Amino acid sequence: MNKTTKISIDMENDLLAELKELRFVIAKLVGSSDFPLEEQFSFEKVEKAAKEFKGLLVKRGEWIAESDLPKYLKGAPYGIGKFIREEFSFSNYYKQGQSFFYNRKDAQALAKVLKDQNIHIGRYIELKADQENFKKKIASAALSKRAAIKKLPYSVPNNLCDIPLSDSPKPQLALIKDDLKNLKNEFFEYKLAEYVDIYKNSYAMVKFEYSFSKYYPDDVKRRCKSWCERFNYANHALELLTQKRDKFIPVKDEDMFEL
Repeated sequence: MNKTTKISIDMENDLLAELKELRFVIAKLVGSSDFPLEEQFSFEKVEKAAKEFKGLLVKRGEWIAESDLPKYLKGAPYGIGKFIREEFSFSNYYKQGQSFFYNRKDAQALAKVLKDQNIHIGRYIELKADQENFKKKIASAALSKRAAIKKLPYSVPNNLCDIPLSDSPKPQLALIKDDLKNLKNEFFEYKLAEYVDIYKNSYAMVKFEYSFSKYYPDDVKRRCKSWCERFNYANHALELLTQKRDKFIPVKDEDMFEL
């Protein structure tokens, strides 16, 4: 028996095995002629057969396990399934036991859209997490302030009343704009473009990779982290006053002229 003949026989055996399994599932779906008619197509039988049929499709590659998603969504971390279901409303999936399975073609289509729109999904997840942490810092600071205020009534006599807390004074808009201007100059002075990303021209985030973190100079890491926090803080303050964020395109005018 030559090699080609053996491969052909193996393929035929695989096909026969799959057909037998499919026939077995169909037999379960239609029920047995020995059962009463109302039991042949019971809901439980149909549901169970449908699950087993989906199991066959997984074997044929039409559905992929969650652990295989990073093969299609490049840069995606482990456990990406929940993120794409919530963030991108990915709905063509099913759950069997504790495992999720996703339609392969739709996963490929999502990957193409992300590529066309220049979105690295791993970086996008990091950006979302960083923005959430920044919001928590702002909220925590506000909560601490309110907590301190709540303590004041307990330190005054009970007969004292009608002393409301007025709104805190707003800073001058010019001060915030000057702060942002100085931050931009600092960005170019220390050549931070190599270490900092500006997303949507208004939110800063460091781009140190964890695997190389120990090899970056400590002063550079401190400066970049501090700059990002100050830039995001100033832009947040500007947005509270004007409902708009400052747009920062990190290219000097002379650099644009050279292009």
